[in-house]
Amino acid sequence: MVVDGRPAPLAHGAAPDEAARKQRLRRRLERLLGVAATEGNDLLPLRNGDEIFPAMLGAIRSARHTIDMMTFVYWRGQIAHDFAAALADRARAGVRVRLLLDGFGAKEIEQRLLELMSDAGVQVAWFRKPMWLSPFKQNHRCHRKALVVDEHTAFTGGVGIAEEWCGDARNPAEWRDTHVQVRGPAVDGIAAAFAQNWAECHDELFDDRDRFIEHPQAGSSVVQVVRGSASIGWQDMQTLIRVLLTSAEERFRLATAYFAPDAYFVDLLCETARRGVRVEILLPGPHTDQRACQLAGQHHYTRLLRAGVHIRQYQPSMMHAKIITVDSVAALIGSTNFNRRSMDHDEEIMLVALDEEFTASLDRDYDADLKRSVEIDLTRWRRRAVPQRVKEAAVAPIRRFL
Repeated sequence: MVVDGRPAPLAHGAAPDEAARKQRLRRRLERLLGVAATEGNDLLPLRNGDEIFPAMLGAIRSARHTIDMMTFVYWRGQIAHDFAAALADRARAGVRVRLLLDGFGAKEIEQRLLELMSDAGVQVAWFRKPMWLSPFKQNHRCHRKALVVDEHTAFTGGVGIAEEWCGDARNPAEWRDTHVQVRGPAVDGIAAAFAQNWAECHDELFDDRDRFIEHPQAGSSVVQVVRGSASIGWQDMQTLIRVLLTSAEERFRLATAYFAPDAYFVDLLCETARRGVRVEILLPGPHTDQRACQLAGQHHYTRLLRAGVHIRQYQPSMMHAKIITVDSVAALIGSTNFNRRSMDHDEEIMLVALDEEFTASLDRDYDADLKRSVEIDLTRWRRRAVPQRVKEAAVAPIRRFL
């Protein structure tokens, strides 16, 4: 492929057609979103709490300068205490620690944990506490999950700080989720997502402990960091997913905790399948924590199945991951669900990784999850019971908020 009159360099280990696909997708995303991708990143996928929490806590405990953390969910359990203790310990050691909690999602946090952290010097801020807001603002939440340590290591994905995410998805008490550890220039994009929301909640955006370091080439991954913010009109998250769907040539895979898209994205999924792309959707099954959202998505199953979309429901526990892979060359991971809330209302963050090895790792996890899921059959779905159909219709008035 030729770029600016010169042959585009092949990615390390990439076949010519894969390199061309990656470069084509990269330029589409950069131009249509106005967000540059960065080279030289190292990505480490982390599957479920048994891998995710030790990596995050290890990074926090190793901090020497700054810790910036934001989360939608901070609930209860031993893991909530472990994070509070680790953050408090680093603050007492002189590290600048900032914690941004969503006013709606983190409202169940224990008061004694807030006191422990505040007393140790952790700067705790709340994003749009409901009691202070108009009903309109209450609907716009900070759903981003990010941890940035010493400006050189970052984490993002779908995980909240609560006992539901502990373990390895072995039973309904252990949720299935994926996070990613990032090193390299893409860390700045994750840090910017934190700064954007912190600026709304706190007067001081940075201090003399922020070193604004240059990033060494930590790996070979090309990464674009996309932020979604609530406003009126078409959003970057919608553009991002639209580009990935329309660019897919062979396979489009989606795993999401909450599937309640609008008619436009249902149509786009169907069109993608009809032009010969294998479209696979992996959703929560019997252990969903949001039944209304599940019903809203099930309203679209017949149309999707008739178009050739493959839908499976995960059986062992709550499927909470937010992952898209495209044609074995690109992967999308972060906080955004395939629903109206994520695309229209909430603050979100997603990483686009143009990296065959990283994508293959997520695809292997996806294959493993498929073995623990049940496929929705069109014939049997058409025969579903009347009470199920009534429930699907009943959530219609609130679909745009799900």
